[in-house]
Amino acid sequence: MRTHPHPQPTPAPFDDVTPARRGRTAGRAPMGEDPLLRAAYQLCRRTTRAHDPAIHTLVQLMPAVLRPACWALWAAASALDDLADRPGVEPARRAADVEAWTKALEHDLSVGTSADPIRHALVDTAVRWRLDLSGLRGAMATTRDDAHGLRFADWAQWQAWCNRGLVPWVDQVRHLFDQAGAPMTLRLDRQADYRHFIDGAQLTDTLTDLGTDLAQGHLLLPREAMDPFPGAEEDLTRGCWSPAVAALIADLTALARHRVIRPALTRGMHPGAAIVLDTAAALMRLQLDAVDAAGPTLLARPPRPSVAARARVLLPARLRSAVAWNLTPLTVPAARPATAVVETTEPGPTADDTALRPPPPHRDDARPPRIAADKMPEHVAVIMDGNGRWAQQRGLPRQDGHRVGAAAAHEVIHGALEIGLRHLTLYAFSTENWKRDPEEVATILEVIHHELVEGPLRDLDIRKRWAGRPDRLPHDLVEALVREERRTRDRTGLTLTMCIDYGGRDEIARIAAALVQAARDGDVDPHLIGPDDVARHLPHPDMPDVDLLWRTGDEQRTSNFLPWHAAYAELYFTPDFWPDVDRRDLWQAITEYGRRQRRHGAAPSLPPDHHRPSPHPARALATGRGRYRGTPDDLANRGS
Repeated sequence: MRTHPHPQPTPAPFDDVTPARRGRTAGRAPMGEDPLLRAAYQLCRRTTRAHDPAIHTLVQLMPAVLRPACWALWAAASALDDLADRPGVEPARRAADVEAWTKALEHDLSVGTSADPIRHALVDTAVRWRLDLSGLRGAMATTRDDAHGLRFADWAQWQAWCNRGLVPWVDQVRHLFDQAGAPMTLRLDRQADYRHFIDGAQLTDTLTDLGTDLAQGHLLLPREAMDPFPGAEEDLTRGCWSPAVAALIADLTALARHRVIRPALTRGMHPGAAIVLDTAAALMRLQLDAVDAAGPTLLARPPRPSVAARARVLLPARLRSAVAWNLTPLTVPAARPATAVVETTEPGPTADDTALRPPPPHRDDARPPRIAADKMPEHVAVIMDGNGRWAQQRGLPRQDGHRVGAAAAHEVIHGALEIGLRHLTLYAFSTENWKRDPEEVATILEVIHHELVEGPLRDLDIRKRWAGRPDRLPHDLVEALVREERRTRDRTGLTLTMCIDYGGRDEIARIAAALVQAARDGDVDPHLIGPDDVARHLPHPDMPDVDLLWRTGDEQRTSNFLPWHAAYAELYFTPDFWPDVDRRDLWQAITEYGRRQRRHGAAPSLPPDHHRPSPHPARALATGRGRYRGTPDDLANRGS
């Protein structure tokens, strides 16, 4: 996330209201009675207003009880940006200063206070509102790396930068709304709209600050965007306004304007939160109008919309938001003593990393086989079949098999970590599994929820994700899934994807619907849609193809599991029921994969004696001499 100093608008009066309580938004913004803490929050407010007046304006549309926390978050982001952007300072020194600030925040969180006023307010916010600041680690690392200069080859790199730098801060604000009892719920089937909105916001900011960035040696536009306008990149680097630059800016402002117009984004959202986002979109459109009208002055100073134009947006928004929040009872945290020490179950910014441990050893001290790099699959997908049948064979209810199956999943995950697998995807609950007995369904979902909240995988180096339909799952399960994704997103070990209420045909149907909408929006040409366009609309576009698909339970079918990703997967079926599996079975599956010859449609490699003349086809068929005669290993090496 980047913020830069801008001319300050006329400040709104400070909200000085009554003490914190559960009730309407007339309550005092919770800043505590400690004079140092109140002064820290006041500084955060001034910092937010100075660095990003638009953010400050949006915060004023939020209930008073949330404003200090938002000031603390944005002031912290601004402080990091200032350290990363200081002119005249060597990039290595700037990066080191960002790293030192981040490390100091870790210490401050552990003791519950800070000598730095901005960190003091942020620590108080984290404890008071029970924020999990571990999700900011990636954003802080992005800010640190920004100090070395940025160049983007394509939109994918640019969007990844946006997501790392901006989304974690926005997620903290969303969590504040959740904690206050007015959730800024983003429907999970509108995640593409959310990503587009974030892209539009970042592109608006990039265009606004183009001149400031160029003066510091940054050109934060992807080359893919500039290539259709020959000479634009060179002209921008020289600070020269040209017809190519003018055409590029017009094209990008149109794209940003299209991105921020996402009316479906706020459907089903609390009206107060929806007003904040709708107003943000309206202000960004005004800003883009100012960019369009700036012409050559865009390279000299950030353009600003007129006061009258802003007033036409903000005055109605303030009235609507006041009505919405006055009708909403909010949960306000109690004041925290000035000397309180952090007592929270949520980890600090890097607590996840410092607490990570290796997987426990196998009960028989089995060690993973050595697999050559070129024989190691990148992505293994598993259909965990046979839980119910395992229980029935033992005279137990089917649901008991799912509870025991969770231990087998732990074993396989431990084995994946030990052998160095990069991606593991588990088929936990299919769209067809709703047909089962309601008690069995409830047990499966209960086991999944327990694993997310209290399971033994929390402190392993696992990045957790999920795929499937959110609308039919219990709300608390969806919240736990989203929380775990956010908490573990910066881990670099195994990427574990849980497929829950997942169906391959359902996924492809939703991709088709997204492509139809993208074609209507002008994002894709329907006559030129190809596999890459489909892949970009997958729930996890960065998920690699499945190399090995393993199914237990003595069944030999893929059951609507990952049809797009598994198009060229090696299939491996084993007879054991899932509860009887441990990590050695995963290692055996990977060993078997390494024996196979993957061709992806190419001709097979011929054996060393391939020059030997073959018998006549008719005689070979009649005598059987055309049949392959080899060892079991030779058969395995033939591949599919």
